[in-house]
Amino acid sequence: MILGITLVLLGLLAVPSIVLSRKPNAKEIFEKVAPYQGWIGLAFAVIGLFGIVKCLFSMGALGITPLAWLIWLLTAVVETALGFILGYGLIQKYILSKSAEASEKGVRILLRLLPMQGTMGVIAIVIGILQIVSSIIWF
Repeated sequence: MILGITLVLLGLLAVPSIVLSRKPNAKEIFEKVAPYQGWIGLAFAVIGLFGIVKCLFSMGALGITPLAWLIWLLTAVVETALGFILGYGLIQKYILSKSAEASEKGVRILLRLLPMQGTMGVIAIVIGILQIVSSIIWF
């Protein structure tokens, strides 16, 4: 359930325009969270990377429960991508700035991911809601 809640929150951070169009008073909340957005993004990028690695090491589950494995992989990829986008400032400052080549690659990755930010945000919200509902139903 915690993963679902955090995915919904990550998705909401990624698509503030959708939230603000429906709830204009949510702007205050986004302003309060903005200083921490980079750290939140960095944390999700790391969690997502670990999720991808764990998922790949658990390829045996693909034969047993393929849908669950694919959702697990999709969740980890979305976490990593949105985390990278939201935490790019900190990632650039602390990791990529040490090498011009790494910095250049980071910018290229960011430019590829930015057009998909809204879609990934909505996917994160949907997966998060599904995780919350499934944890309520099955536990």
